[in-house]
Amino acid sequence: MFDKIYNNKKVLITGHTGFKGKWLTLWLSIMGAQVYGYSNEKKYFSNIFFNKKIININGDISDFFKLKKLIKKVKPDFIFHFAAQALVSESYLSPHKTWISNVMGTVNLLESCKNIKKKLCLILITSDKAYRNIEKNSGYKETDELNGNDPYSASKSSADIAIQSYFKSIFNKKKNIKGAITRAGNVIGGGDLSKDRIIPDFYKAYLNKQKLIIKNPSSTRPWQFVLEPLSGYLLLGKLLYQNKINNYEAYNFGPKVNYNFRVVDLIKEIQNNNITLKFKLTNKKNKFKEAKLLKLNSNKARTKLKWNSVLTFKETIKFTIEWYKGLIQGKNNKEMKKLSIFQIEEYYRKAKKLGLDWTK
Repeated sequence: MFDKIYNNKKVLITGHTGFKGKWLTLWLSIMGAQVYGYSNEKKYFSNIFFNKKIININGDISDFFKLKKLIKKVKPDFIFHFAAQALVSESYLSPHKTWISNVMGTVNLLESCKNIKKKLCLILITSDKAYRNIEKNSGYKETDELNGNDPYSASKSSADIAIQSYFKSIFNKKKNIKGAITRAGNVIGGGDLSKDRIIPDFYKAYLNKQKLIIKNPSSTRPWQFVLEPLSGYLLLGKLLYQNKINNYEAYNFGPKVNYNFRVVDLIKEIQNNNITLKFKLTNKKNKFKEAKLLKLNSNKARTKLKWNSVLTFKETIKFTIEWYKGLIQGKNNKEMKKLSIFQIEEYYRKAKKLGLDWTK
């Protein structure tokens, strides 16, 4: 897959202990990459997603000198930048920390790369929340306004703009540095324990034999399985490395625009996977504002990259719940790793059946 472009390549992942970072680490390891992970977060499920070949470096993305020294030493072929304060609710409690991590952390990475002489591909992950949210039913395009309201969203908008400024002014004459921005959101799957997210909340409620509290049952989200955007990120890296696409552009990765499901639809589908889930609807509002509708238009990725989402809504929920069922059933780390690898392989088989280019 991916033309074996990642085999024997050095890949640095910032925030590799985060939800998407863990899955990307595992996927790249399967493909034969030498993965370097840089993170200061707790390594939840590390024995499931990491192996002994992964080089883990404990560090904060806001530590410019440590990050710069690491990049200079490793000389990576690819960098996937995930490291961030990733929660809207946390951004209300710690706005300063959010801005430092998300904006200056990104600037630190870019600044650390500007004097690199070898070929380097940068895949810089921002967020769907970077867009100015006007409840747009057709989905936001890459050319739409970036203007988040809350500290998290605004910091992601600002990080995105900072990246674009480096692309246009600092990196534009550097033929050895390739780069792209990715925007995705509402990713679900195994291995996520973050607060204020519906799947981790379901898992915790189930374990504790409590009711899952649902605040916004009619809110619509374009939920996608974690491997969907990751396949897009990996495809971007491959095409940049092969000089097959334009440098320094942004791409959305999400389901088709008509992929509309409410929170209550998600709950029902969880129950359809043989889970006895008790839940309670409440009128109690969050302390922070949440959009009722949030969509991305991913036509650019579909046409220019030949990327496409693979799983149906039912398959997305099935993949996700099967992973947590493994934990609930008491599977050990070895068995959970086997399940995680199986899901990557099954996702690949489904993508290959659809004839997607990256499966070659």
